[in-house]
Amino acid sequence: MGKELWMYHIIGWGSGVLLDLIIGDPHGIPHPIVAVGRLIAFLDGRWNTADTAAAGVPPRRKRFLGVLLCVAVLTMPVAVTAGLLTVAWRLHPAVFVITEAVLTCYLLAARSLYDESRKVQKDLERGDLHTARRDLSMIVGRDTQELEEEAVVRAAVETVAENTSDGVIAPLLYLAVGGPALGILYKAANTMDSMVGYNNDRYRFFGRPAARLDDLLNYLPSRLSALLMILAAALPGMRGRGFHPADAWRIWRRDRRKHKSPNSAQTESVCAGALQIRLGGPSRYQGVLVEKPWIGDAVRGAVKEDIGRSGLLMFVTEGVAVLLLATDMLAVL
Repeated sequence: MGKELWMYHIIGWGSGVLLDLIIGDPHGIPHPIVAVGRLIAFLDGRWNTADTAAAGVPPRRKRFLGVLLCVAVLTMPVAVTAGLLTVAWRLHPAVFVITEAVLTCYLLAARSLYDESRKVQKDLERGDLHTARRDLSMIVGRDTQELEEEAVVRAAVETVAENTSDGVIAPLLYLAVGGPALGILYKAANTMDSMVGYNNDRYRFFGRPAARLDDLLNYLPSRLSALLMILAAALPGMRGRGFHPADAWRIWRRDRRKHKSPNSAQTESVCAGALQIRLGGPSRYQGVLVEKPWIGDAVRGAVKEDIGRSGLLMFVTEGVAVLLLATDMLAVL
């Protein structure tokens, strides 16, 4: 990438970050990740049929079809995105910057994650637990119908903490390094894992390549996100807002591996320590109780204000990441 193109890339990347913070995901406008999801669902329906998922089909064949799914789902969006950016650059650098900014905004989730989690907090502030459970169900995978208020809070904080890596820092990093083409590759893999990466009869072998790919792509970003979160919690003024950086560091070192995923507990443990609450624990998914370990120490019970605090920690962490990445990107010029 030439220096001129790199300069416009930095402008487009930075503009996209600001655009996400201002508008988030605009509703009613076609979204590239929605298109990726439809592609995954289509190929899943074609390649992971009842016959394919049957017990008598060799696991090797199921895994092979899962690898084909990964290749198709990664190749098509990346090719379309790269082609779109190439055309935009040939038209005019300003068109390229606008195109990259819009795509970057689409691939980041900070504002939308904050807005959706804050809905749950506002429901609880009104004393409307029923609506809080319903709004929570839009951003978590667990059953929410029977959750008490503290469990609702913990679930909302957990999803903000985990997605600080998956939805903000990791895509931010991939977008900085390789622009929207690499960014959409990451988001496509992340979406694929969320749709087929289950350890059940239907997806145990077919979805395993997608799950392993997602683990690989998130390995370094999740750990970087955790360290940035600890740094964010230690910034001046954060202690007065209820954050405890020493506990964030301590719980991260102790509990960062307390999850089946090698990555999910990285940021959850930091957030639990920073807020001095417990996250994780037993949860129901589609009526099945899943025993998950507790993360953090219950110095106090989780309260509805912790949802807003987790969002603040996410934004401050993003700010630190943007500053560091922008400095590195400008150093290349």
